[in-house]
Amino acid sequence: MTGTPEQRPTAAAHGAGADAQSRFPVPDSAMLALLGRRDENLRLLEDLLDADVHVRGNEVTLSGEPADVAFAERVFSELGTLAARGQQVGPDTVKRTVAMLSAGTAESPAEVLSFDILSRRGRTIRPKTLNQKHYVDAIDENTIVFGIGPAGTGKTYLAVAKAVQALQAKQISRIILTRPAVEAGERLGFLPGTLFDKIDPYLRPLYDALHDMVDPESIPRLMQAGTIEVAPLAYMRGRTLNDAFIILDEAQNTTPEQMKMFLTRLGFGSKIVVTGDITQVDLPGGQRSGLRVVRDILADVDDVHFAQLSSSDVVRHSLVGDIVDAYDRWTGTEEAPARRGPVRAGGRAPRGRDSAQ
Repeated sequence: MTGTPEQRPTAAAHGAGADAQSRFPVPDSAMLALLGRRDENLRLLEDLLDADVHVRGNEVTLSGEPADVAFAERVFSELGTLAARGQQVGPDTVKRTVAMLSAGTAESPAEVLSFDILSRRGRTIRPKTLNQKHYVDAIDENTIVFGIGPAGTGKTYLAVAKAVQALQAKQISRIILTRPAVEAGERLGFLPGTLFDKIDPYLRPLYDALHDMVDPESIPRLMQAGTIEVAPLAYMRGRTLNDAFIILDEAQNTTPEQMKMFLTRLGFGSKIVVTGDITQVDLPGGQRSGLRVVRDILADVDDVHFAQLSSSDVVRHSLVGDIVDAYDRWTGTEEAPARRGPVRAGGRAPRGRDSAQ
């Protein structure tokens, strides 16, 4: 874009209630990114924005209600800033930019979506939603952070990225990744190989995240030296973990006693990130989830932060967010009779689809 909205021609209404119009040029270098492949971004913007959008050459014209035109100007300004920084502007970026501005947040979508955590081999890891940016900031600002949300919201992936970043910056000397191998409780003996072979499938998601961020050839050497450790939660008992970045994944499958055991492993110069989804508890026998109760227990403890992610933060296929919402609605309908008697037809309003998905 050429300057900020204040520097561009502003919308001028012709009489009360009349349409407003804004016309501004876009540099050729940014126009292609804004339009998208085969104009897919332009078509999406026409659907998402209430203002009418017309593009002729390298000039964009917006018309409609003054508030709609002003909002559309902000969207184009943010997308133009991203394009000027050399970032790829695709449909997901357009949706997330519109969603952030619609939420009325103070943060600039361009600043959120261009916040680099880690770069390797030309690939950069960044937060993709405002809640993800807040989650990443909380990891920087607190000693213990809980990232709670549904599948696909980047809880573990971003935590591993922050751990690798801290290791590269020599802020810590080792990374410890752990998960409770709850599903192995029944079937461990039926899997072939040694104990480590048996538990490996349950730790595989942590290895996958590491491989995206660290040279795969160096991982065995780092693990042999103890710089990176991937182990089941049971291996944490009795230890004091100093100068480490420790991530507990799938924490919904810990009992309250296991959660206390893990959190009290914290040593000097260390940071802990706990991730999980309280809607996917696999504990046998109706045991309580440590992740479900820890917020009440630690609510008033300083330097502990709880980051809540939702279906609007899902960064997998857009259908995943819809699936999460659908299951939430179904779960609420199933639980309603037990809480307040039969549900009358039309008595429960369905959740709307989040605009970011």
